[in-house]
Amino acid sequence: MAQMNFGGVIENVMTREEFPLEKAREILKNETIAVIGYGVQGPGQSLNLRDNGFNVIVGQREGKTFDKAVADGWVPGKTLFSIEEAAEKGTIVMCLLSDAAVMSVWPSLKKHLKPGKALYFSHGFAITWNDRTGVVPAKDIDVIMVAPKGSGTSLRTMFLEGRGLNSSYAVYQDATGRAMDRTLALGIGIGSGYLFETTFQREATSDLTGERGSLMGAIQGLLLAQYEVLREHGHTPSEAFNETVEELTQSLMPLFAKNGMDWMYANCSTTAQRGALDWFPRFHDAVKPVLEWLYLSVKTGNEAQISIDSNSKPDYRVGLEKELKALRESEMWQTAVTVRKLRPENN
Repeated sequence: MAQMNFGGVIENVMTREEFPLEKAREILKNETIAVIGYGVQGPGQSLNLRDNGFNVIVGQREGKTFDKAVADGWVPGKTLFSIEEAAEKGTIVMCLLSDAAVMSVWPSLKKHLKPGKALYFSHGFAITWNDRTGVVPAKDIDVIMVAPKGSGTSLRTMFLEGRGLNSSYAVYQDATGRAMDRTLALGIGIGSGYLFETTFQREATSDLTGERGSLMGAIQGLLLAQYEVLREHGHTPSEAFNETVEELTQSLMPLFAKNGMDWMYANCSTTAQRGALDWFPRFHDAVKPVLEWLYLSVKTGNEAQISIDSNSKPDYRVGLEKELKALRESEMWQTAVTVRKLRPENN
């Protein structure tokens, strides 16, 4: 375990150099890894584990997602089973279902978690708020987590490119004395770039805050607000979109990701430098109270309860599609469709 300096704070980090794939294979050589759910994280994690030489099976209900698993090479009756069958066969049960699905499946899933098995999550939600979810594991199993910091699609794409997506890891319950080894081996096996320590509670609160904040909710709100202001002052949709979204995602973000925001400030025009330095404190002061409010709502379990209540409604999918349709058909994102078509690589 390496100790690294993150902006003056020392943290424990596990790299692939320190924990090579061969070591992970040795630790898990007698394990059957059952990936439960083939939705967002399931495909990427299971396929990466399979390609890395681990003994993997998948558990999924029949339907379109089951058919997708078959198309990806999982064989019904051999490596693809019902959720309960896979959970029974697995010594490590990787629960990669949505938070709402975990709650509905838990009563039948827990029956197959025999002493000595490991229950694995990629999100701390179900355990952190188990007073609301009802997911309370028995004391005789390991409860562990590896949480990739991105989508399952990104995890798979970066793996195929020979890269790795960073992941956090945590041990909630160590019944066997092998929980940490199992956790780190799985983190390496799924294709993590490096692994950094967290807890189930910290991962859940930071994840929900990030999704609602800078990763999705806040960025959509900020982009829409700027687009609307430009449109309301006479700018065309193409101009407003290019100045708000296209330049950000196609030009600046790749450089920002590679070199950092400090580099961006040092390598833009003096006019841009002056404006950014003058205006970022104003945005900071305006936005931070909203984020404090958001974090409190997450930490107290209010956001978890909203998700549970919303996702448990029988007509949840209908309402969700209505909201997404409105977003998809808005002027800004319809403009995006045209702009993307005009990119040279799409012509």
